[in-house]
Amino acid sequence: MRPISENYKGEVAQRWRFDDGGGEVGFISSVSQPFCGACSRARLSSEGKFYTCLFATHGLDLRAPLRAGTSDADILQLIRGVWIGRTDRYSELREQLRGTVPEAKKIEMNYIGG
Repeated sequence: MRPISENYKGEVAQRWRFDDGGGEVGFISSVSQPFCGACSRARLSSEGKFYTCLFATHGLDLRAPLRAGTSDADILQLIRGVWIGRTDRYSELREQLRGTVPEAKKIEMNYIGG
């Protein structure tokens, strides 16, 4: 296998191409090689919650303001405010956080598209 260059800035998977040209495989090593500081990803759940981390315990409710007729500009300001103020660095801090967040409060990655 040979390493493949990233497709885009911020790609988190380290990809490898099979020598026979039959495909590729990628690894996202968020535990052993955290990338929180360079993360540029967010998720929107099917319930209208905006999450800034795959390991988030809570998200910003966008459904209520959307249903209330909040303008696109104001929605953008809500999202921007949460993004700029985010402090989630779960993969970098997981050892220090171990046991501080009840398992029942953690959002599963498959719930928000991980």
